[in-house]
Amino acid sequence: MQIIILCLLILISDTSENSSALYVVNVERNGKIIYTWKGNQRNTHIGLYDRQTKQNEHLYMFERDLHIISCSVNSERTLLAVSFRQYTEEERVSRLLQSVSKYLTLLIEIHPINNVRVLKAVDSCVRVQFLYPDEGRCTSTESRLLLASEDKYIEQFDIHVVAEEEHKVVIQNSGQLPRARVADDLIWAQWDMMEQRLFYIVPKESRNTLKCVQFYPDENFNSVLESHLDISVHDTRLKLVNFGYDYCQDREVAPKSLNLQVFTSKAGGLCVCCSLASDIPDEITYSIYFLHKGYNKTFTVSLERAETHQLKEVAFLNLDYYVAAYLPGQFLHLLNIQHPDLLCYSLFLTGEDARVDMLPSCSIQSPLVSTVLDCCAGSIYAVSISDTALLQFLRNSKQDSERLAALHCALLCVGSTTDLETQIIWWISENLSTCHTFDPIQEFIIASLYCRMCPEMHNLDKLLPYTSLLDWIGVIPGVTCATDIISLPILGVQNSKGFWDKLNSNLESVKYAEPHLHYHNNVLRREWLNLSEEKEERRTTAYLRNILENAKKVLSHLDTWDCEERLTPLFQEEDYQQQLLMGLMVSQLKDHLMRHLQYVGKKKIDQIVLDYVANLLNLIHRMMKEVWRRYELHSCVFCFDKRGSAAEFAVFHIMSRILEAANGMCLPLPPGFHTLHLGLGVRCLPLHTLLHYIDTGVLHLTEVCVRKLLKDLDNTEKNEKLKFSIITRLPEALGQKVYQFWNHPVNANFIARKYVKLLLQKLGNGQCSRPVPERHSVPVEFLPLNYLTNTLAGIENQGLHPCEKEDHVNTRFVEETALRHTMMLLGLKYS
Repeated sequence: MQIIILCLLILISDTSENSSALYVVNVERNGKIIYTWKGNQRNTHIGLYDRQTKQNEHLYMFERDLHIISCSVNSERTLLAVSFRQYTEEERVSRLLQSVSKYLTLLIEIHPINNVRVLKAVDSCVRVQFLYPDEGRCTSTESRLLLASEDKYIEQFDIHVVAEEEHKVVIQNSGQLPRARVADDLIWAQWDMMEQRLFYIVPKESRNTLKCVQFYPDENFNSVLESHLDISVHDTRLKLVNFGYDYCQDREVAPKSLNLQVFTSKAGGLCVCCSLASDIPDEITYSIYFLHKGYNKTFTVSLERAETHQLKEVAFLNLDYYVAAYLPGQFLHLLNIQHPDLLCYSLFLTGEDARVDMLPSCSIQSPLVSTVLDCCAGSIYAVSISDTALLQFLRNSKQDSERLAALHCALLCVGSTTDLETQIIWWISENLSTCHTFDPIQEFIIASLYCRMCPEMHNLDKLLPYTSLLDWIGVIPGVTCATDIISLPILGVQNSKGFWDKLNSNLESVKYAEPHLHYHNNVLRREWLNLSEEKEERRTTAYLRNILENAKKVLSHLDTWDCEERLTPLFQEEDYQQQLLMGLMVSQLKDHLMRHLQYVGKKKIDQIVLDYVANLLNLIHRMMKEVWRRYELHSCVFCFDKRGSAAEFAVFHIMSRILEAANGMCLPLPPGFHTLHLGLGVRCLPLHTLLHYIDTGVLHLTEVCVRKLLKDLDNTEKNEKLKFSIITRLPEALGQKVYQFWNHPVNANFIARKYVKLLLQKLGNGQCSRPVPERHSVPVEFLPLNYLTNTLAGIENQGLHPCEKEDHVNTRFVEETALRHTMMLLGLKYS
């Protein structure tokens, strides 16, 4: 099972039967591959492969057997820069060529093939790279070329060309080409082809400093970033990354040379990945500097098989949302760039899970996002994370850290799809009791909402919660992690757009305590409880009307989404408590976003908030629908004449866990959830368990379910016990609505109690001033009852009848009901 899969994008074949092996020397911004091969006359050829058209183009040929070090072609394919080694040191000595330069760098006119100009003739190696303007720009008469020298400097050449007759392109300047020094005294440099950036490190005082130069299409270049790194560099040679590929030279590089790469992400992430030397043979150590977060994490991995002769350097791959640290045959570590704070969001794989087919054992590069270049074979691969393998890994995982990392990777990196969500819901329904350090339902809901909503607007990812966990104290076997706070990088760019704007936003969030920016439900829970406990007469305030109006907007918004017939009986009744929670969540989330996104505007924020809460309800409904469908349940859950099946009990258990997850994060539930839950509970649970669940708040009594229960069940002894137990637990307001649906003495008891209570309240309010007359018409000598009925009769005689619409309810009705109930309790027959 492979989490990371490779898809072959380019495989360059030999151009002739007699040609030698091909070598890739560069990948340009447009994705075109520059490669070399030796012809049958030992001529050195340079070709260009276009992966879109799958066509090869011959660029140039040297009538010598040369070792090409670096090569680049401009975007118009009119100029070719080539750096090659003329002779080795042994060849120079044997041929007495001490005065001849060891390396040569040429600028060649190739459209058509014309003049050749020498740029460098030195004894130090030089790498070349043309700058590429925006892809939509028209043909230009100016090209800019970077030269990176082994003497630890980088300079830029400005090349102007003119078009002559017969479409010839000729370099305009006859003298020396204008040049500008870009960087000096560097010990490491990396070229970012897609974004036209140069990252490099220079020793500065007691520590090394990472800098970045941004090249612009129509301007020169600017230094835009500076960051101090606590990385010790023992090898003083210049190390270049993504400046083409020299297979022979890279084989000569010592294994302990600086293995460092810089990766950026679309969301403004900036990471420095560095493999560190370890004195322990069976350990590998590497650090990831999350510069956009302000801390560094150093990982030490204990290797399962410490076969030192087979170990290679840790390879770092850029997967945009993740950075992968890969050691063939040992481990594959996927590190979450956006949320690296908790280790459980990093997916650490070993053994067969960490195997990546087609990746070579030799050195590999990641020149572009989600690509791997095998320079030896002339192949380039697209790298992706397999959702199928992730789901399989999720099912087979035995540790919470693996489950949580795989769950977040599937939802946030692969992206939520209908099929993927279905598979995750099925996994959750089977593993509710296996996760001990996190709630999978909470993580699924929160992470899915985060994934759906954050692409709508920049900076929204810093304000919405992405997890239900506040911390995680678990461990990953074989891996130790040390976290160090580092200084934030200094940006030297203003009014920037794209990556630099997002990076600056990330840095500002760190400065202002990012964890406090995420929406939290503490205030929501407190306000909801306060409103839920208020008296009925206080529910007509303007504030409360606004809250309920918010809930109506959410439900109407949801109705426009879900056009299919609902499999589960949800959204078919009003639920005051849940509507109250919906409306409050809308109100408080809106206030939270308005505090930090004032520039967006109220209308847009209103839309975002409605989408968020509606998506939340839709996700819970989606979970119910998938569970309903999986267990093949129907509307029989509201038929109380039979006991529930094993499938219904399983669904009841899942609904209980959904309720627990929602209560834990104070999330609203779809209207009808409690009715459905109670209906399943009545069918599946023994009476004492059912009542216990009601008393502890697991099951909520709803008008719809109780009314149906009272109407549908006959008055057998067992059913009477169930009904009476339910009736005695009803809140007064709900009881007044449903008692009329049960034709039973218990109903009379309730009405009588209500009548007595109202009369005595009037008596307590001083509305009865005359003495109570004696009543001699009561046929039964039961002194406490006689006194009560005399008192009530006196109140009635004053015209204070509280139940005028119910003529059959009076003192006589109270008396008869009390006697009948007393005789039933004593086991006597009442006549």
